[in-house]
Parts: sequence; C-alpha cells; structure tokens
Amino acid sequence: MLTEAWVSPRNAALFADWYELTMLQAYHREGMNGPAVFDLFLRRMGARNYLLGCGLETVLDYLEALRFTDETLECLRRLGPFDDAFLSRLEAFRFTGTVYAMPEGTVCFAEEPLIQVAAPLGEAQIVETFLLNQCTFQTGVASKAARVVLAAAGRDVVDFGMRRAHGADAALRGARACCVAGFAGTSNALAACAFGLPPVGTMAHSYIQAHPAEAEAFSRYAALYPGATLLVDTYDTLGGVRTLITLYEADPEGFRVGAIRLDSGDLAALAREARRLLDAAGLRQIRILASSSLDEHRVAELVAAGAPIDGFGVGTRVGALADQPYLDSVYKLTEYNGEGRMKLSAAKSNLPGLKQVYRAFSGDEMQHDTVAARDEAPPEGVPMLERVMHEGRRTRPPEPLEETRDRARRNLAALPAALRALEPAPAPYPVRVSPELARRTEALRRRLR
Repeated sequence: MLTEAWVSPRNAALFADWYELTMLQAYHREGMNGPAVFDLFLRRMGARNYLLGCGLETVLDYLEALRFTDETLECLRRLGPFDDAFLSRLEAFRFTGTVYAMPEGTVCFAEEPLIQVAAPLGEAQIVETFLLNQCTFQTGVASKAARVVLAAAGRDVVDFGMRRAHGADAALRGARACCVAGFAGTSNALAACAFGLPPVGTMAHSYIQAHPAEAEAFSRYAALYPGATLLVDTYDTLGGVRTLITLYEADPEGFRVGAIRLDSGDLAALAREARRLLDAAGLRQIRILASSSLDEHRVAELVAAGAPIDGFGVGTRVGALADQPYLDSVYKLTEYNGEGRMKLSAAKSNLPGLKQVYRAFSGDEMQHDTVAARDEAPPEGVPMLERVMHEGRRTRPPEPLEETRDRARRNLAALPAALRALEPAPAPYPVRVSPELARRTEALRRRLR
C-alpha cells in the first residue's frame, strides 16, 4: 500500500483511470509513441450561458512534476499485469510535450478546446484523467461563482463552501476558483495560505453559546479582534444588534466592530431593521453581511429588493455545484502521426487536428467565436489559445492571482447582456467552425467510414 492516501506530487502519476496505465503498456509494446494531439473541451453547456475556464495552473504544476516514484512503481508491480521492461521505462518517465490553452479566467463555450496537449502518444494519454478531473471541477465552480459575483452587483462575496465541498481537494481548488471569478476572500485557511487568498470569517454560534451571555462574547471577541464581524443571530437577531449598540454606547472608543453577520431568518427584513437601528445609534460605518444557503438567484433577489446588505458569504450551493454538479467535459485524440483522428459516434464526434479559437468583437463586446485549423489562414478575431508549455516546461512563471482575476473581470464584462443574465439566453453564443476545418472534418469522416 502507498504510505500516503492524499494526492501529492509523489503519487499523482497513479491518479489515472486503470486503463490509462494498461494502454500505456500496450503502446509501449506496439512501439506506438508517435506525436499525438488531444483536445480537452466541453460538449454541452448545460444550464450555463457561459463558462469561466479554470484549473490550468493546477494542470501545469502536475505536468512539470509528473514522475513514477519507487513507491508507485512497486504498487503497479504488485497490482497489475505490467512487465519489468515497461516498469523500468516508467522510472524515467517525464512529460515532454507542448500545451496550448485558454488562460485561466477566459470565458469559454462548448465545442471549442480549452486545452490542447501535443506530446508522444503515451505521455498525452496518461494525463487524461487528472486534466479532466481538475479542469472540469474548477471550471464548474468558477462559472457558478461568476454568476454570484454578477448577481451581487458590486457587493463583496466571500467563499464559505469548504465544509460541504466534495472532499478536501475540492474545497481547496474551489476556494481558488471562486477567487478567480471575483470572490473577495475565503474561510479556508489552507487555501488562503497556499494561494495567497484573503482569509475571512466571523465566529461560530458555539462561541456565543459557550459564554454566559451574548454581551460577554461580543465584548471579548471585539477586544481581541478590533474591527471584527460579529454574528448576531444566535438567540434573537435584532436583540443581538441591540446588545452590540449597548456595548458601543458604554465604550465608544474601546468597542470597535466592523460588521454584523445575519445567518438566518428573513434576511432582507432583518437587514433593513438592523440598518435602521445601527444608523439611529450613529453606527453607519458598521457593515451588514449575510449568509445562509445563498446562491446567485437568492443574492439577486436580495439586491433587487434593495436589502441594505453590503456583502454575502456563499458556501454550499457554489462549493458543491448544487444546480449543475458536473460539466460534460471530454479529452479526445484529434491527431496521431500527423494525421487527423476523430470519433464518429452520434452526438459524440470531435474536430480533428491542432486548432485555434478566434474571438470576434464589436467594440468591447464579444460577438462570436470561430474554431479553425491552426495552420489555416486566420479568420476574423483574436486568437484565444496560447502556448503555455513547451518540451514539458512552462513558457512563463505561474501567473499572479490578481492578473487572472482581472482577466476574468474583463471577460465577464465583454459578454453580451443576455449571456450575463441568470436566465437561459434566448440564443446561445455563436461558436462557428471555419469552412476549411469543416472541409477537413468531412473529408476525414468519409475516409473513416
């Protein structure tokens, strides 16, 4: 058995479907190690008008560090039908390929490649599962988080999703994906440390309950953390607000609070009355934050109702992707030994060869995308796929999160208004196939049939 049951650089080579490993040995025995191209793309949008690409940095970290350690090789020797010659070859395994991708924070759509891997066949094949796992989930979270950010209309949104996320890695990567989409911070301490995210939080109801009285809990916490956010709904929400006001009036210089948090009840009505009480006491500087099973629809309702809420803590429904728990992502061979490859299955076909995606604009607004062969004359638009890895090494250092967030902000602002809405758009965003790529696809289809 492995000594470590967490995915880490020491065992990530085994984070693969079993058939990736058995195929790798089959390719080795058959001498099939020619240059291959695989596309990672989404077949359908589901309930989304747009998607926000995320997960590329995780993928590049994985590809650069990919190794079969002595421990993983011993596992394969014990568990599988692998011969010594193949296992010896794995000792020297390194990813040596080239990767093209849409940068993180780029708005993307179905039937266009998010990532293209060009590498010897076995290298490109073995990474399939990890790439799909990371890009699918992180893109899903970033896309839903972006909807919440747009619904909040300029108010802060923070990530509270780790407790009900589907596993530790999901909570970690999800926190970063939320911040890529525009969240202001996370309650996840490990994510804050690992990715440089702003840590945020208030207190648990248990902290209030553990003290003899709510007033004592408020007083002690504010003394330890001046400017803290206090949770006011443990016993009676408006009673908690009044307790806070009483403490302030008794010690206006020493009792400093930055915000209150509402976590239950009629959030709009409670926020209005809390705001009235705070303002009447001269505490206009104290902000009101809200949480409790929020998503983009509930946030939009509160904003539309004019609730005086300054920020939202959003957790389960984003972290667990409540309304669309998966994306229809695939990783398909599109070229081998210089020849196009494709599936012909109904509704599961793909476009052959190395490709580029071109995005056309009218002013600052996106108009349509065109998927074209990489070697054809460029159609109208800005090329979206960049070379991010060559010969197994990044072409640039890891991107600062602020740059990724800024790209996401610009991309979301460039969406047509109908796509930014929470409701399904009257018509999907146009993604076209260039005439030349369509011609090549049909020629290959006829040949394969």
